[in-house]
Amino acid sequence: MSGRRTIGAVDAVWLTMDRPDNLMVIDSVMWFDEPADWVRLADVVQRRLVDRYPVFSQRVIEPSSPLGTPHWEDDPDFSLERHLRRAVLPSPGDDRSLQQYVEAQMSRPLDRARPLWEVHLLDGFGAGSAVLTRFHHALADGMALAEVLLSLTDEHASGDTTELPDITPGRKGGSGGGLSGLTAAISGASRLVPQLPGTLSPGHLVDLLILAGRTGMIADKLLMSSNPETPLSGAIGPDKRAVWSSPRRLADVKCIGRLAGATVNDVLVASVSGALAAYLDEHGGERADLTTMVPVNLRRPGAPLPRELGNQFALVMLPLATGAGTAVHRLSESKRRMDSIKGSPEAMLTFGIINALGRTNRDLARLVVDFFAAKAIGVTTNVAGPRTARYLAGTKIAGVLGWVPGSGQQTVGVCIFSYDGTVRVGFKVDAAVVSDPQSLVHAFEAELDTLLRIARAA
Repeated sequence: MSGRRTIGAVDAVWLTMDRPDNLMVIDSVMWFDEPADWVRLADVVQRRLVDRYPVFSQRVIEPSSPLGTPHWEDDPDFSLERHLRRAVLPSPGDDRSLQQYVEAQMSRPLDRARPLWEVHLLDGFGAGSAVLTRFHHALADGMALAEVLLSLTDEHASGDTTELPDITPGRKGGSGGGLSGLTAAISGASRLVPQLPGTLSPGHLVDLLILAGRTGMIADKLLMSSNPETPLSGAIGPDKRAVWSSPRRLADVKCIGRLAGATVNDVLVASVSGALAAYLDEHGGERADLTTMVPVNLRRPGAPLPRELGNQFALVMLPLATGAGTAVHRLSESKRRMDSIKGSPEAMLTFGIINALGRTNRDLARLVVDFFAAKAIGVTTNVAGPRTARYLAGTKIAGVLGWVPGSGQQTVGVCIFSYDGTVRVGFKVDAAVVSDPQSLVHAFEAELDTLLRIARAA
């Protein structure tokens, strides 16, 4: 136990942004073809999660005044059993049954009187089991939490009965961030934090926004741009839908990439763009480029996670090629736009803005976050998971996915997750706005199939 400590400025932003219609909770699900051993899993969670990272046994203490700072404090009544929920999926226990369970949890807030996380142990998923994890964004960013989850797993079925695995970014089996290959280029951005003033006022925030206004194209994206009104925009509600694709071979995605000298990430972003374009067509909207937010890891490559975890990431605006005419055009445009972001200081700038917001009052923080959130339809993450199969408490993992929350009135979140030679794409959408999320999955797979046929022919 670590007593009482101040919640970091960036972590406080995500704590503040919790709303009934867009909870700041990172959800992930993994499933198994065989029944899991829940007693064994509980032991792994205790040893590798709770004992290793103090924040998983700490609760939030709100400040007594509007100008005060929230704190983490040890939960005096902490019990692992309070955070492990067990349920049986309704018959027939298929993907749809799992999706419906996940969707029901996505709109349920975590208990602020307790540490902000849950693990759901689900029986009845086919012949096997599934695990749903829910972590509040104030604990850590999605990239760090993906690494935390990976640290619960092992290369062999008996691995959890031996010593704790050493899973750090950049090592075999480690996880990547939203823009593959970008972390090393901007890792120095994390050193900006000590250079920021100890106490930041709204005036400092204005200075950062003025800096944004002097950086050319970044100013257009951060300050002047706006998303067009489409069938993917509207007033959101608390209910969310979660759908995902079938596994696709990474070898096929790489084959497509060679068509345009593109990365795996470029290909998948292009295919997501094609899926969104098809949705606009099917629902009477005009095709136009839509913007998504992409998280960028600012931790030093290869460094272990700190015991306190926390958020060390920035968000950049990526204009998706949803207005492009053909699949090949969308691929070339996606590569060009991703390359442009990799050479931009945008990530460093947005990290400074988020850090500044955490040191202002809540109303101002919400106002500014809403301003930027309105410029994107949601968040797109890309997690490069283990290249080979992993085991959780002795049971082989068959598939993994996760979703980060949106903010403001954002309606579409995308998760790209590669694992064991395959990749899946999941969509988290607002049920009040996006009426047919399964069509996004079908359109994504159709776009990928089209590109693969062209690549093989070429």
